[in-house]
Amino acid sequence: MGSQTMDQHFIVMMIPHHDGAIAMADLALTRARKPEIKALARSIKASQTQENAQMRTWYRQWFGGDVPSWTTAGAMGMGGMGMGMGGAMGMGGAMGMGGGMGMGGGMGMGTSLAALKNAADFDRAFIEQMIPHHRMGVMMASMAQTNSQHPQLRAMQQAMVKAQSQEIEQMAQWYRQWFGGSGS
Repeated sequence: MGSQTMDQHFIVMMIPHHDGAIAMADLALTRARKPEIKALARSIKASQTQENAQMRTWYRQWFGGDVPSWTTAGAMGMGGMGMGMGGAMGMGGAMGMGGGMGMGGGMGMGTSLAALKNAADFDRAFIEQMIPHHRMGVMMASMAQTNSQHPQLRAMQQAMVKAQSQEIEQMAQWYRQWFGGSGS
């Protein structure tokens, strides 16, 4: 896969991954009890919505078309970049979910979103799902930035890694504080 298509591939993978986090954040705005979770959800929603808009714009400029939706990209999507992450995801990511579930992150979050909707303790379930979801995003962005051909995209990938790593730290801290678990 050439570097050009690496950037293309990253954007095609990252937009639905962001969409999953935005959908989880939307739920948190109505269901979370703790103001800290609501504030984090607002921040995730704002930054990732903005990043998605920016990535769509770059995609049009660089690749001359709209970002394909998952129906068309899904088949190729989990190929290249995706499969390499499956294994790594299982180790740290499988906290409140079955090992393989982590990969669902890119694919629209269907099942975990439903589980989150019905969670008895929403705040706890939100952290248990958002930490591995963010970890996956950090992994995707840090792997992609080494091969990115576009400095603007590389800068965004670095910013994603930094912001999401900080959010993971924060959520893990809350988890220990509120639920007495490791949260990782």
